[in-house]
Amino acid sequence: MPITNNVTRMLDSKKIIYLAHALPEEKVGAIEAAEMIGLPPEQVFKTIVAVRPKGGKAVLALVPAHQELDLKALAKALGEKKIALASHAEAEKLTGLQTGGISPLALINKGFQVVADASFTQHAQVALSGGQRGLNLQLAPGAVVKLVNARLSPISG
Repeated sequence: MPITNNVTRMLDSKKIIYLAHALPEEKVGAIEAAEMIGLPPEQVFKTIVAVRPKGGKAVLALVPAHQELDLKALAKALGEKKIALASHAEAEKLTGLQTGGISPLALINKGFQVVADASFTQHAQVALSGGQRGLNLQLAPGAVVKLVNARLSPISG
């Protein structure tokens, strides 16, 4: 039975083509998720929550599974002097989603700024969390960029 949630219903309503991949409901790392769904790690993106030290809305950074977020590059992309990673507990509190299930697609119109690594649109398809643990969605990166109003910048290494 296909997994249906608010994200898949929104994509269906906008007639955006996607492929849903069911994963184990316990938290799975992005590289492990890539192996499970049969995509190379550079096509699977993890969502990392970052916070501005002086306050303001948190930032969602989309980074390839096999790379790490470059905080200095992210700060530069945002015009900030400094930015910090949110703890798991802080990320869950800020987004209302469990780590391993945080997705910009589930947080549309919630005021989060989204920055995707520059490599995001170099693929015909990308996969990212579907807004809950156990669900990854594979779709065209341009659709994601448009839906979440993502900025593209080299933020991983």
